[in-house]
Amino acid sequence: MTLSAAALNTGLDSFLAWADEERGTPLPARPADAVLTMLALRGADRRAGVPEPTPQLLRRVLHEDLPLLLTTTGPELAATGDVLAALADHVRAAGRLNAKRHARLVAAVQEALPEFERAMGDPLNLTWPRRYAALLRADGVDADDPDAVRGWLDAYARTPHAERPALPEAVSRFDVAGRTFAARALLTEALLAAYARDVDKPSPAGRLLTGPPLGGSHADDLERIATEIGDAWTAAGLNDALADQHADLAPGPEALPHFVLADVLLGEHLDYYGDSAIPLPPPPALPAPDEIRALLHAAPVPAALAAATEGDELRPLAERCGFPGPAATVWTDGTPQELTELGADILAAVIERIPGVSDPEQEYALGAGHILYTLYERGCTPASIARTASALTELKVSPDLEDAPVPAPAPGPAAPPPAPYTTPSPAELSTLLGVPALTDADRTDLDAHARALAEVVDQLAGTGCVFRTGDTYGLTPLGSAVVRHTLHAARVATPDAATAATWDATGTIAAVRYWPPQIAAATLSAWAAAHGGTDAAWTELLAAVSAAMSADFHDTPTPALFARLDLAAIPTTALRAALPDPLTGAHAHRVLQSRGEATPEDPVPLTARAALLLEDLDLRRMDDMRAYVEAATADREPAPAPTALLDAFDTAATSWPGGASTLLPALAQADPAGALRILEDLAHRHPDRHVADMAAHAAKRAQSSVKR
Repeated sequence: MTLSAAALNTGLDSFLAWADEERGTPLPARPADAVLTMLALRGADRRAGVPEPTPQLLRRVLHEDLPLLLTTTGPELAATGDVLAALADHVRAAGRLNAKRHARLVAAVQEALPEFERAMGDPLNLTWPRRYAALLRADGVDADDPDAVRGWLDAYARTPHAERPALPEAVSRFDVAGRTFAARALLTEALLAAYARDVDKPSPAGRLLTGPPLGGSHADDLERIATEIGDAWTAAGLNDALADQHADLAPGPEALPHFVLADVLLGEHLDYYGDSAIPLPPPPALPAPDEIRALLHAAPVPAALAAATEGDELRPLAERCGFPGPAATVWTDGTPQELTELGADILAAVIERIPGVSDPEQEYALGAGHILYTLYERGCTPASIARTASALTELKVSPDLEDAPVPAPAPGPAAPPPAPYTTPSPAELSTLLGVPALTDADRTDLDAHARALAEVVDQLAGTGCVFRTGDTYGLTPLGSAVVRHTLHAARVATPDAATAATWDATGTIAAVRYWPPQIAAATLSAWAAAHGGTDAAWTELLAAVSAAMSADFHDTPTPALFARLDLAAIPTTALRAALPDPLTGAHAHRVLQSRGEATPEDPVPLTARAALLLEDLDLRRMDDMRAYVEAATADREPAPAPTALLDAFDTAATSWPGGASTLLPALAQADPAGALRILEDLAHRHPDRHVADMAAHAAKRAQSSVKR
């Protein structure tokens, strides 16, 4: 038997009657019902006859639950504070709160209300029921009359797409579908938890779910209760109508193919960076909104899907993308955002049919989602098929070329299909990979992987989002917009160039440290130009590098950041002004020297020289470690024994004021954690026992600093 949402034992009627009598002003029933119900479902004690709020429960209900579940009129929203104040008074009157706890609860209410009001108006909390409930109320429809609600939905469905109110600019159908799914799961799980409490630990106030006992199909009963609650807090009959007759007005995740692609791209980003808030480089050029339609219509696969008829071999793919149906309406009358989203759905649906490119002996594979992510992650600059496919072979690309763009103009939207792929010659491969003297055998080892990758790229090219010209491939302008939209839907930070130019210097330096050098340099130049193009702007960036180094020496790639600043043509005058910086002065000095500038080292503090030297010594230590590993792999002793670290240290000590005895403590002070590895290595391997003993002593001091 199905229970009624009205059967929840929250004490709503008695509470409203008490408040009316005590306060002389009726409270709005809808927000009162929502507050009491969600407090009860979250496990609030009900011995006062109503759910008893605590500051923690209150914040959860107001900030997390109701903004997804409740639609209010302006007066109802404004009166929610009165509902909460009356609830606190009612619990106090029942003897369940002393004066001190009552005052604390009232203060918590006042503190929580501003964020509640913000969250209720946040477009990112929009769900389909909340959206349509707000629209029909704005049209003067009685939200409590199911016939009126159904009639409004019927009329809305007949309204031409172009005449319907657009979603808020900040959200897409993807966002609303995801939040709708999350809201339903939230409510259903809360009901299930309440049912479990009723069974395992019933409240002295009685069961919360007061209807007949749930039978074996209690999941269906809980779903029905969730629907009735949803209708009570949005509009009568709305949830069932959006799930059935008017499902096309409220697509769920299953109706949006790029929902899955967004999850794949998010996974790729987390694998690369570990945090969705770390921004990806801005595309060099995004199409204008009014160009999206022409770009999408010119692409072969989208155009074929829009024209697919019954019996057409593309018909299953067309139906997956919403043709015929809502996608056809977007195709002809959609907004730029809707057309971009349709492009994402088509791209994702095509990807569902494409297997990954892998080596049977390796776990690593180049899936289509990975291919798209890496193209965007490199700043949407073109890449090389052979260079990418080499990851599946023993060939190793030179680090200097891994992120290097491959010069090639992207073809126009009406470009013919790519010609059959041919793997470049050994000489061409040597240039592409940065590996000298490659042979025909090397080319043969790479050929199958490169051809398989090219086949995937060519299938993606049919969507209009990817191009391939010979060995070069990349995202088209449409592809940049579509992939950016999908990444944004996954809540990955995807700024455009204009947004990046508005960051402060700290945020800019934090972002570009991860980006390909050319893209990072272009962003730094654009940032400086947007901030006046003066030495002062560049000095802000230099100060941000120093601050980052001070906050986290080990994880700040200071040499790479200075290389990017150099590539961005940072003015010599700004570098000279940075020479006295206690952390980065030596890095500035090195860049000036690389430019042929006659620059004395006197202005550079010893602390900055020690910081740079520490980074250099760590590189030499890793050179030694690689030599030991290579020897161990070959089951032999390294001959001769690697001494890159020892030689670099001795060379530095000869020119350091005071020699090794002062250099070792300076290294430990520059970065105790980073210096520890170097100092311990010197203590273990340095042939001069006096130097080794001093290194061991400095290592102990560094170790004690790390422990603190």
